[in-house]
Amino acid sequence: MLRHKLALTLTLCAAMPSAILQADSGLKEGTPDIKHAGPLAFAPHGVLLVGDTLNAAIYAIDTGDDQATTGAKTLNIEGVNQKIAAMMGSDAAETVINDMAVNPLSGSLYLSVSRGRGPDAAPVIFKADSKGALSELSLKKIKFSKAAIANAPESQEGRRNPRMSAITDMQYKDGNVVVAGLSNEEFASKLRVLKYPFDGTGKATSVEMYHGAHGKTETASPVRTFTTYEDTVLAAYTCTPLVSIPVDDLKDGAKTKGKTIAELGNMNQPLDMIVYKKGSQDFLLMSNSARGVMKLKLSKGDINSTKAIDARIDGTAGLPFETLKDLKDVVQLDKLSETQAVMLVNNSGRQDVRTIDLP
Repeated sequence: MLRHKLALTLTLCAAMPSAILQADSGLKEGTPDIKHAGPLAFAPHGVLLVGDTLNAAIYAIDTGDDQATTGAKTLNIEGVNQKIAAMMGSDAAETVINDMAVNPLSGSLYLSVSRGRGPDAAPVIFKADSKGALSELSLKKIKFSKAAIANAPESQEGRRNPRMSAITDMQYKDGNVVVAGLSNEEFASKLRVLKYPFDGTGKATSVEMYHGAHGKTETASPVRTFTTYEDTVLAAYTCTPLVSIPVDDLKDGAKTKGKTIAELGNMNQPLDMIVYKKGSQDFLLMSNSARGVMKLKLSKGDINSTKAIDARIDGTAGLPFETLKDLKDVVQLDKLSETQAVMLVNNSGRQDVRTIDLP
């Protein structure tokens, strides 16, 4: 999931830390050994970042899609999952779109796809250009680099394989790739910060938070989706606490506790989020599995002044939000421009790509 985020400033240690097992500096031609194409983000110059949960690694792939475009952009594709399935000679029911990201240079949309289900599903990446034409991004003899994540959970059989949460979301900002996910440690929830281009440096911070709907502090719940806002990471967890974590607290080997600034309703999983500005006001837009698309006004002052939720609550609490009734069944979000967003929408068994004006 790429997110065009606000400033994130992090000082990285020079020695090889525990956050990374290995890393390749620079992009070299070859065929990346991707087993699962999951979360997506974009680094500069059209380089696509692909999170591989099964390999517990981040791949930086040179798409060659590095030409800036100007003017209005609109992406609308009906039945994109059906069209991708047909191109692969597969069935839509066996075609899973895991994430999408807009290339901020070209405005093209990239989708990470699994052909089939389960650990043996084949990873595929598709591109939709500014006219909506779909094509597969070949991973053969392509320039790429790789950073492998240390201490990832072991893969287990069953629906709740913890390895699939080794990388839950990521984004690039100002020379860093920020990665959320789980480790195999007792204090399992992690935020990792990897220096980009990958050179083996980075940080891994354990994160805990108080979950008001559950009435307890949690250390093993992964961040499901996040963004950065000024000097703060805004992280959303299942059921649906929204937590602020100061960037300065992300230190290698450290443990930190985020501030729960909102409880947005239980029995729900946050799916994606973006930050944008409309006029002089900043907003957070977040899609959810069971509670629609939420819109929250943002300001650093409100985040700082909001009382931390530290006791069990019923319903919702903290920062106020609006549920946008016109936006339903949205599973992915990304900014297409400063005034537009692109969405992946479930629609009666098919999935559509739609462009909207930012609300």
